[in-house]
Amino acid sequence: MIAGLLKRVITSEYLSFTLRLVLGFFFIYASLGKIAHPAQFAEAIANYRLAPYVLLNLTAVLLPWVEFITGLFLIIGFKSHTSVIVIGVLLVMFEVMILINIYRGAPISCGCFDSGGEPIGWEKVFEDALMLAFAVQIYYFDRLEILKHFRSTTDQGAG
Repeated sequence: MIAGLLKRVITSEYLSFTLRLVLGFFFIYASLGKIAHPAQFAEAIANYRLAPYVLLNLTAVLLPWVEFITGLFLIIGFKSHTSVIVIGVLLVMFEVMILINIYRGAPISCGCFDSGGEPIGWEKVFEDALMLAFAVQIYYFDRLEILKHFRSTTDQGAG
């Protein structure tokens, strides 16, 4: 009985909708400081010592906009399947970068929200893993497409 209830909750389209909102707002919030201060974000990327120097500025400008747009698309339910794939890839990339630098013992900040940022550590690894679990749930169980519902409602009213 408890297993059945747990399965219904985990596979719920309403949980997917809620997680879409949480993940979408998280990525939008994370992007805002980086969009406003790309030079500081480029320094944060450089501190990881993993990206080629040539790509630092381009990455510092484009990545926050990718985060913003995919977060927005998740919230409004437009191309949410594609958006959650992009977010999942970003989260895996962030996890790998953080784990490599934990292994190196690099005392750097994550560059997640602002130029100061939080230091990298196992808390960030857990946080990103949790968001990745959210993304997986959304990928497999999201069925609430707001725009399709809105279009079908307006089409019925026009007929």
